[in-house]
Amino acid sequence: MSKIVIDAREYTTSTGRYMFRLVQYLEKLDDQHDYVLLLKPGDMDAYRLSNPRFTKVACPHKEFTFFGEQVAFRRQLHGLKPDLVHFGKDHQPVLYKGRVVTTMHDLTTARFRNPDKPWAIFKFKQLVYKRMVKRVARKSDAILTGSRFVKEDLVGFTGVNPDKITVTHEAADPIKEAAEAIPPLESRKFIMYVGRPTPHKNLERLIKAFGQVKAQYPDLVLVLAGKQDANYRRIEKSVQKQNIKGVVFLGFVSEARLRWLYEHCEAYVFPSLSEGFGLPGLEAMLQGAPVVSSNATCLPEVYGAAAHYFDPLDVKAMADAINEVLTDSSLRAGLIEAGRRQAGQYSWQRLAEQTLEVYNRTLGSS
Repeated sequence: MSKIVIDAREYTTSTGRYMFRLVQYLEKLDDQHDYVLLLKPGDMDAYRLSNPRFTKVACPHKEFTFFGEQVAFRRQLHGLKPDLVHFGKDHQPVLYKGRVVTTMHDLTTARFRNPDKPWAIFKFKQLVYKRMVKRVARKSDAILTGSRFVKEDLVGFTGVNPDKITVTHEAADPIKEAAEAIPPLESRKFIMYVGRPTPHKNLERLIKAFGQVKAQYPDLVLVLAGKQDANYRRIEKSVQKQNIKGVVFLGFVSEARLRWLYEHCEAYVFPSLSEGFGLPGLEAMLQGAPVVSSNATCLPEVYGAAAHYFDPLDVKAMADAINEVLTDSSLRAGLIEAGRRQAGQYSWQRLAEQTLEVYNRTLGSS
């Protein structure tokens, strides 16, 4: 019997679903090890454990801080005396000496700037991040990634042995809430994107491509859904300045409204320049939306033949791909059918099984 500590401080963030679903299935699968789930104090009641071998411990130490994460958090880990720690992201106490499994989702932060942050401060943090990623990758006993692309990218960036990296694909979850219509869109034809508006998501080119598509479909609407932040406000101002009509910024939408959007859109467009897995497109497929996707990084690996692809740097190619799905009803129907099949191939249970195999292999290696 071993004690495994899981760092779930990101539990309530957008990337927290990975850790939430992993723990859910580990509770069902593992009756051998003892687990300690580290949560932020405010999240202690957000997850109810069902396996008596799992316990929750409050972790008040803030991510990306020197004293909090690098000193106090490391001290807390030593006090827990774990046989293994699983960090769900690459930020962690770099001087922690115990056995470690790290999930590394992608290298986006190392390659793209966030204009929402001051340039000099961001560049400094990016430099620190790059060094930390290399250190973490080399010191981790095992690494988990969501795609083969990220595995190969990490090997090239950090020089680690590919044998210590295991690919564990994530999965899409069906939306259980009943669909709730959005009245202003009920009588409109629309294409959509949901997610963050950071630069690597490539929304500026999507908006330009939409402008070209409207020449043939003047009544078409582009729906952008996602929590409003400085980047979304910047993009909205740019749309207003360019006088581009038909772009609707919905802000945050409920699961019920998101389901309605997926079920009624003409296409879900995913123009991203860089992804570690591309879960939003897979979620759209599961709900029956035809997906028009960038061919960058891991996306063809994850979506297979179930998406209609374009070069994300080529606005005309993006517009043409959208146009083809709008025009060709058989192509659209084929994408919907293939998308549901493709999304159904992925399983959180399989991810948890693979992760448990990595835990056992790491625990038995010394």
